[in-house]
Amino acid sequence: MKVARNTSGQFARRSLSGRGCAPFFVLIAVAMSVVALGRDWIGQWLNLNRSQRITVSLSAARAAFDDGDLNAAVDYAQQVLEHEPRNQAAYELLIRSLIFRSYSEFGREADRERALSFSADAVSKFPRHTDIQAVRAYALQASGLAEEARRVALRVIERSPDHVLARTALSLAYGSEGVFEAALREAELAVSLADRYGNSQLESYRALGIAQGDLGNYRQAMVELDRAINVNENLIPLHFEAALFALQVSDIDRATVSYYRIMALDEGNIKVRARLCELSNRLQERKSALRYCLEVTELAPDLAEGWHNLGREYFLSGDFSAAQDAFEQCARLQLEQDVSGNDLQLACWYLQGQSAEILGDCDSLTTIYREFLDLVKRRNLPQTWSYPPGGPPICAANASMATPQRPAP
Repeated sequence: MKVARNTSGQFARRSLSGRGCAPFFVLIAVAMSVVALGRDWIGQWLNLNRSQRITVSLSAARAAFDDGDLNAAVDYAQQVLEHEPRNQAAYELLIRSLIFRSYSEFGREADRERALSFSADAVSKFPRHTDIQAVRAYALQASGLAEEARRVALRVIERSPDHVLARTALSLAYGSEGVFEAALREAELAVSLADRYGNSQLESYRALGIAQGDLGNYRQAMVELDRAINVNENLIPLHFEAALFALQVSDIDRATVSYYRIMALDEGNIKVRARLCELSNRLQERKSALRYCLEVTELAPDLAEGWHNLGREYFLSGDFSAAQDAFEQCARLQLEQDVSGNDLQLACWYLQGQSAEILGDCDSLTTIYREFLDLVKRRNLPQTWSYPPGGPPICAANASMATPQRPAP
């Protein structure tokens, strides 16, 4: 019986290790290999997808800002925040980039609103962080909320008296409120602190330039703007501001250099063409002024200011028909865009009417005049253009000439 059990066991072992079970083990091995390969492939696919989600570092965003590529700086900083929602430095760079971009071109007011929104979001996450509070104050003053900007900046300064950006925001807020001496004092202190600690020099130099300009010290303002430009010569707003101060002291050459520098940085910039149109007009260079004004209307057909400037150039050149058409476009766009009373260019109606009067176009003149009267009445604007009760004299004269005369008895 023992021998039989041994033999049976040996037979069983031979059966398990024999040829009949080989396919079973092969199938298991193949299945395991497929699972392993599948796992590796899925892992590679997931990693590939992760790599395709473009991620950039904060250093790339800073490099873009330094290069003056504010579009990239904004985009990169936002991408950093998407992956690191609590990255304080990314918030600061994003807000600064939006503010500078808003001054670089026409129609960028929404950038300041976005800067304000992002700064509010940052404050909600870091309510006690001084750098975040300071950049919030900086965004507030950029959006015209000077009183609130001043309060926030002062709270930061109470906790951190040497905070450069807070002092800078406070200076700009004071300037917006018309407290120019205080603005200058804070800007000078901000520059002193910036030079000591080596941070926010760009913003503090710019603020000091603006403070000097507000006090009429335009040459000193240019010096401070040049210091800011030396920190970053690729930021377009700095060149616009330098040109503005240069024009205050009739330094036409310096203003021209600043505008051409902007053209080199941004070939398609519309705002600089409008400024070159105005500068050429000031120099009575009619052909250059007309060329730049035409370029503005071609690049930005919905910009009322562009049509106003173009109409002015046509008017001064004696092309009253073209002037009438340009001013008509300016007036129409202002109404469609619901431009506020303080910003309305009423000359687009007045000079349009003058062009029509010179051309003897009484129908157009009467229509324009009635539209103007209705506009000033609805918006409670000062009356700057009036005819006698009978309307434009030239049209009244034409009407009387058209009245059939009674035959003599």
